[in-house]
Amino acid sequence: MTTLRRPTWLRRLTGRDATPRRELRDTGTPGDTAWPLDMTRIEEYLASKDFRFVRDADGDVTGNWDDNRFWFMLLGGRQEIVQVRGRWDKPIPLADRSLALHVVNDWNRERIWPKVYLRTEDESLALYCEVSADFSAGATDAQLAQLLACGLGTGVQFFATVEGQLSEGLPPAPLEPGGLA
Repeated sequence: MTTLRRPTWLRRLTGRDATPRRELRDTGTPGDTAWPLDMTRIEEYLASKDFRFVRDADGDVTGNWDDNRFWFMLLGGRQEIVQVRGRWDKPIPLADRSLALHVVNDWNRERIWPKVYLRTEDESLALYCEVSADFSAGATDAQLAQLLACGLGTGVQFFATVEGQLSEGLPPAPLEPGGLA
């Protein structure tokens, strides 16, 4: 019997990796304090899981998980909304729009997270996922950790599902200029 091994990043995300690391609280207690959001808190969480990431030209935190690009952004007038957005690493030919829409609609109908959608980019379709939450009152470490883990975990799960349904015959996406390998 073959044992299925999780990718290293997934073991770190779920806490099933024995690698020592600096921890933020991942479980809440009634006395936790909600703190204002900033990109430093997002970076601290990702660093606590030993994830590789950078800040892009827009100031967003970005990195690759299973070859798919993810962004961690603060949106809204007061930057009170945290969004984890992922982009599948393969373009989908425009001719496959109907199949891709079927996959996207099935996912959105059957699951809460992540929200998934298609965009036309450079004469092909790009597949995106998003998980967002409004933290107008601030967020505890546990709340922020839960949202970031949910955004990454469900996003990668969606892309893995799509891989099995759409990937045959699709060419690999070109690397972004200055992108992470």
